[in-house]
Amino acid sequence: MPGLYFEEFTVGQKFAHPIRRTVTEADNVFFTAMTHNPAQLHLDEEYAKTTEFGTRIVNSLFTLGLMIGISVGDTTLGTTVANLGMDEVRFPKPVFHGDTLHVETEVLELRASKSRPGQGIVTFLHKAINQKGEIVASCKRSALMLGRPGTTPQEIERQREAAKALAKMGGTEPDFQAPPRRR
Repeated sequence: MPGLYFEEFTVGQKFAHPIRRTVTEADNVFFTAMTHNPAQLHLDEEYAKTTEFGTRIVNSLFTLGLMIGISVGDTTLGTTVANLGMDEVRFPKPVFHGDTLHVETEVLELRASKSRPGQGIVTFLHKAINQKGEIVASCKRSALMLGRPGTTPQEIERQREAAKALAKMGGTEPDFQAPPRRR
C-alpha cells in the first residue's frame, strides 16, 4: 500500500509523479463514446478541421481523470476513504492525440476530521503538464484520508501544532517522524 496516511502529509509537500502517459486517439474515442458525449470536437475530424484547433481535441474529462489517476500511486492508494470533491477545475490549453502528460501535485491544506476520529481531509492541487511544459489541466481535490492506525484526532492536532510552532522558530523538522513508506 504505497499511499500516505493523513499524518504523513504536510502543507506545501510536492510530488512530481514519475508516471507519464501519451494520450492516444483510441483513449479519446473510447472515453468519449463510453460517456455518451457526442461532441463533434472529439469525434469528427472533418468538423474539427474547421475549428480554431484544426484537429480533434481530447475530451477534457478524460484529461481530468488521467491527471488525478496518475497522482494516486504516490499519494492516496489504499489510504483514501473517499474523494469529497473537485474545485477550480481548469483546462487552460487543449490536449491533442499524441501529447505526453506528466503530473505534479501539491498539498494545500490539512484538517483533522471532527466527525471521523482518526481521519483527516487533505486538499491537493493537481497539475497536468504536456511535453512542451504547458499546463493543460489543474484542479483542487479534497480527499478524506485514513489516519495512521492507532493515531487519535488529538494526537494529529498536537503533531500539526508542534510542526507549525517549529516552523515559526526556523526549524524544519516536526517533533514526530512519519513511518517509512510501505512498498
